[in-house]
Amino acid sequence: MLNEGEEVLLDLHPHWWFFARAVVLLILTIVVAVGGGILTEWNEIVNYIGAALILLAVVWMFVVWLRWKTTSFVLTTDRLVDRQGVISRSGREIPLERINDISFHQSIVGRLLRSGDLLVESGGERGQQTFAAMAHPFDVQNAVYAAIEAAAARDATRAATAGGLSIPEQIEKLDDLRRRGAISDAEFEDKKRKLLDRL
Repeated sequence: MLNEGEEVLLDLHPHWWFFARAVVLLILTIVVAVGGGILTEWNEIVNYIGAALILLAVVWMFVVWLRWKTTSFVLTTDRLVDRQGVISRSGREIPLERINDISFHQSIVGRLLRSGDLLVESGGERGQQTFAAMAHPFDVQNAVYAAIEAAAARDATRAATAGGLSIPEQIEKLDDLRRRGAISDAEFEDKKRKLLDRL
């Protein structure tokens, strides 16, 4: 569902820590079922109860896996896309130019596991969006900032070239973008060369 010229930069699911509670529940259920069987000398009723508990824990693990599989954070060259839901789906799209701030939070455990929560603040009614259990949130934050800068430079270049400006005026606009840090020296030289080739 990409727009024309749009590219996917990141396509992520939550960190594997998302499974922690379900895994602990499954292990505890197995321990209780086996322990109950040993203590009751493998009484038939206790065995059935233990097997039923293990089956429920496995089903719950499958449900959690489905939630993980259907929860995605996608960064494209134009927007952030959040999708989640197994049966009923929900999602949100945030254009990169609407993002005001992006920050992350990691607990001590999160720092050890390299996971955390990403908080995106944007203009509009729903000003803040939290993306929980994000893997490598610092790297994702940097990728979003880089995408925002690239989109701003791309839009500024389009505006400069579509405004009916002469080639020297377009080069002057590009130089202004370079001085402001919107584009790099290499990008400036590349675009300048392309414009000069059109003379």
